[in-house]
Amino acid sequence: MLWYEVKKVFSKTSNKAGLVILAVMLAVVSYFAVIQVGYVDEDGNTKTGIKAARTLRDVKNQWAGYITEEVLVEVLEQNAAINASDEYQSKDVTENNKAYAKKQGLSDIRDMINRAFCGFREYDYYRADSVTTEEVKEFYNRRTLNLKEWLNSEEAKDQYTDLEKQFLVERYEELETPLYYEYADGWSALLEYGPSISMLLVLVTGFFVSGIFSNEFQLKADSIFFSAKYGRDKAVAAKVGAGYFIITFLYWTVMLLYSAIVIGILGTDGAECAIQAGFGGWKSFYHITYFENYLLMMFGGYIGSLFILTCSMLVSAKTHSTVLSVAIPFILLFLPSFLSGFSVLSDILGILPDQLLQMNMVVKYFNLYQIGKSVVGAVPVVMVLYFVLSVAAVPVLYGIYKK
Repeated sequence: MLWYEVKKVFSKTSNKAGLVILAVMLAVVSYFAVIQVGYVDEDGNTKTGIKAARTLRDVKNQWAGYITEEVLVEVLEQNAAINASDEYQSKDVTENNKAYAKKQGLSDIRDMINRAFCGFREYDYYRADSVTTEEVKEFYNRRTLNLKEWLNSEEAKDQYTDLEKQFLVERYEELETPLYYEYADGWSALLEYGPSISMLLVLVTGFFVSGIFSNEFQLKADSIFFSAKYGRDKAVAAKVGAGYFIITFLYWTVMLLYSAIVIGILGTDGAECAIQAGFGGWKSFYHITYFENYLLMMFGGYIGSLFILTCSMLVSAKTHSTVLSVAIPFILLFLPSFLSGFSVLSDILGILPDQLLQMNMVVKYFNLYQIGKSVVGAVPVVMVLYFVLSVAAVPVLYGIYKK
């Protein structure tokens, strides 16, 4: 019965078109993720693709290792030497690109210096040019100092309780230093475009599962369906099982293919580096590696897909309307964007299901939740909450359609 329900879904012409859309979507998003990583050659020309990624990896991995005071000083010295070159001083863009080509290897560490010596909510690309070799010795201390200054500023002093502020400072101080660095652009690109493909995947899958429970009513076959011998038990269970099978199959097939394409081209280097050893994760208080961040994105996205599409199936089973069912993923994914301008809703918006589909961003946010004297970030809250709700919804879905 389960395979029959699955076959019914994929036999529809509209759903066959949906598979084509998924394939095109996978190709387009993978393409943009891959060209995200570019290498500037010695002539100032930007190149992308497998060869360019490997060349960039070799250049950046010349700086692979622990970011110690000696390494930071060397970065500043080489950066200053390049700034003094004729190419850098030139007014010609191509000549400037040639100068940048010489900075590619140290660019990630240079960006981290920019982050450390700017204000917590500021960024100045040229800040590293004025940092002295004595100042750079405070590199790691500056990260925590910037946080403390921001938490005590007018902007943030009322955003967090004293316990939450203490939690953030302690998390910053617990970061193991010196950080280990190596080329990790493959993981960065994968994580950056992962939310795009998971959100598109949920929207398209919504069309696949929206008709599973409403079709019998639209075809006026519901009286026959429920009066059959197994209509109110095995047949209902088959529909529920078909829905979860389709969600699971499509999600993991598309996301694993996306991962294989991007990582296969850009490389797996940097998987064990802390996310703080890069531009995007410098301020995060989660102590995780790029690979652990990837796992959060994959499993968080799956839990989010399960919950959102379960809601869609619940609406389909209750209202017998395919249109209303299809609308649910759009509402749950895009409504938070319209409400994001209301600061009073920030705590609520931080634990809505759409957050699960963008875990790479959630680990950068300072969304905190205090339970008694314990403080936790949003990641464990949304992961546990929506996993429990998704599991609890299975018997509810079965019971609604059975009656």
